[in-house]
Amino acid sequence: MDNLKNGLQEDLHRGLKERHIQLIALGGAIGVGLFLGSAAAIKVAGPSLVLTYFIGGVVIFYVMRALGEVTVEYPVSGAFSAHASKFVGPLCGYITGWTYWFMWVVTCMAEITAVGVYVNYWIPDLPQWIPALAALVCMTIVNLIAVAAYGEFEFWFALIKVVTIVAMILVGGAMIFFGIGNDGVAVGISNLWTYGGFFPNGITGMVMALVMVMFSYLGIEIIGVTAGEAAHPEKTIPSAIDKVFWRILIFYVLALSVIMSLYPWNQIGTLGSPFVLTFSKLGISTAAGIINFVVLTAALSSCNSGLFSTGRMLYNLSLQGKAPKMFGKLSTHMVPANGILVSSGFLLIGVVLNYMVPAEVFTYVTSVATFGALWIWGIILFVQIKFRETLAPEQIAKLHYPMPHSPYSSWICIAFFFLVAVVMFFSENTRVALYIAPIWFAGVIASYYMSGMHKQVLEK
Repeated sequence: MDNLKNGLQEDLHRGLKERHIQLIALGGAIGVGLFLGSAAAIKVAGPSLVLTYFIGGVVIFYVMRALGEVTVEYPVSGAFSAHASKFVGPLCGYITGWTYWFMWVVTCMAEITAVGVYVNYWIPDLPQWIPALAALVCMTIVNLIAVAAYGEFEFWFALIKVVTIVAMILVGGAMIFFGIGNDGVAVGISNLWTYGGFFPNGITGMVMALVMVMFSYLGIEIIGVTAGEAAHPEKTIPSAIDKVFWRILIFYVLALSVIMSLYPWNQIGTLGSPFVLTFSKLGISTAAGIINFVVLTAALSSCNSGLFSTGRMLYNLSLQGKAPKMFGKLSTHMVPANGILVSSGFLLIGVVLNYMVPAEVFTYVTSVATFGALWIWGIILFVQIKFRETLAPEQIAKLHYPMPHSPYSSWICIAFFFLVAVVMFFSENTRVALYIAPIWFAGVIASYYMSGMHKQVLEK
């Protein structure tokens, strides 16, 4: 097949090993949403939240398979933005690239602010902006050193999260089946249906939890962004994606099943973090501190991934002529330093905003980021559909990593994302995203035409 770059030469160093890709993929599927957001989601859906996560997980698995099909054939750093430009059109690639950049910038603004909150748990008198700024500086330096440094940090960040969740599942399982930590009395799983049934708030409650559930999956598409710097992407990318579905089952569905088996779902939000409760029941007095440390690393991981993604997206947009040329230059360490530094500059605004605006603004901004994720995932699926349309039957048969049940699976998943967008309208905290999103897209489209990029396309 033809090279996607069409003369745009990428010089990024392929320094991400298979263990890096595997843990980056795993870290992308496990966010702060599971540790902190799970209690709020349980209030909305009750035990049926497990089913919501399962359904959302299946959809995300198909998204990743769609991304994998195209990315394995065309492994470039811009991933879905570059693919959208080729198979849908330059305007779509432009909108997608800048929307992904915007999504990560606003998400990371919330994350670095969260770092300040978590550090305040140990040092209450420390001004919140200091640890937020320190986290931003550290993650920027890590991303500027070399791609291998990013991979190494993300490897260990993800490992901390994985070990914590596995420990919680094992400890919780011991309580459920053997009564360990509960005076030898097995807790059982009856809490999953005792308090109002499995659907205590009806099907409506399960559906209303969709927005929070999909936010938890935000960032999982970073596997595609790593393709431009992955050693042997034809092997490492499929290997990482294949395990995504099972990770979701283990780390979300199983973990939440354990939590809601141990405690009545309608008490979880009032008793504190489900993870802290589980470890505390074993007599671990430092459980709150341990979980606070884990959530802190989860926030740092998100910031780390955000800087990585935004830098690479600006780099690829520059190669396509859709961002200033300065972003297309690499440092002596073969990383897109200008893109990373500019993204860090915008995140610095997040530290300043921490003083100037109420904390609720970050909730609104995060909902906007979720809407951005819905756009990205939808484009990934649509690109896969358009990609298939360019292939002859014999070429489809030779694909290295074909999307299952195409094109029906892609269209069904796109319809699912429309449903999530509709659900956003019924919550006051997420409805603001539906007001801001049209303004953002109108601004991006206007900049495309005002900068004359449409003329460049016509000239080509």
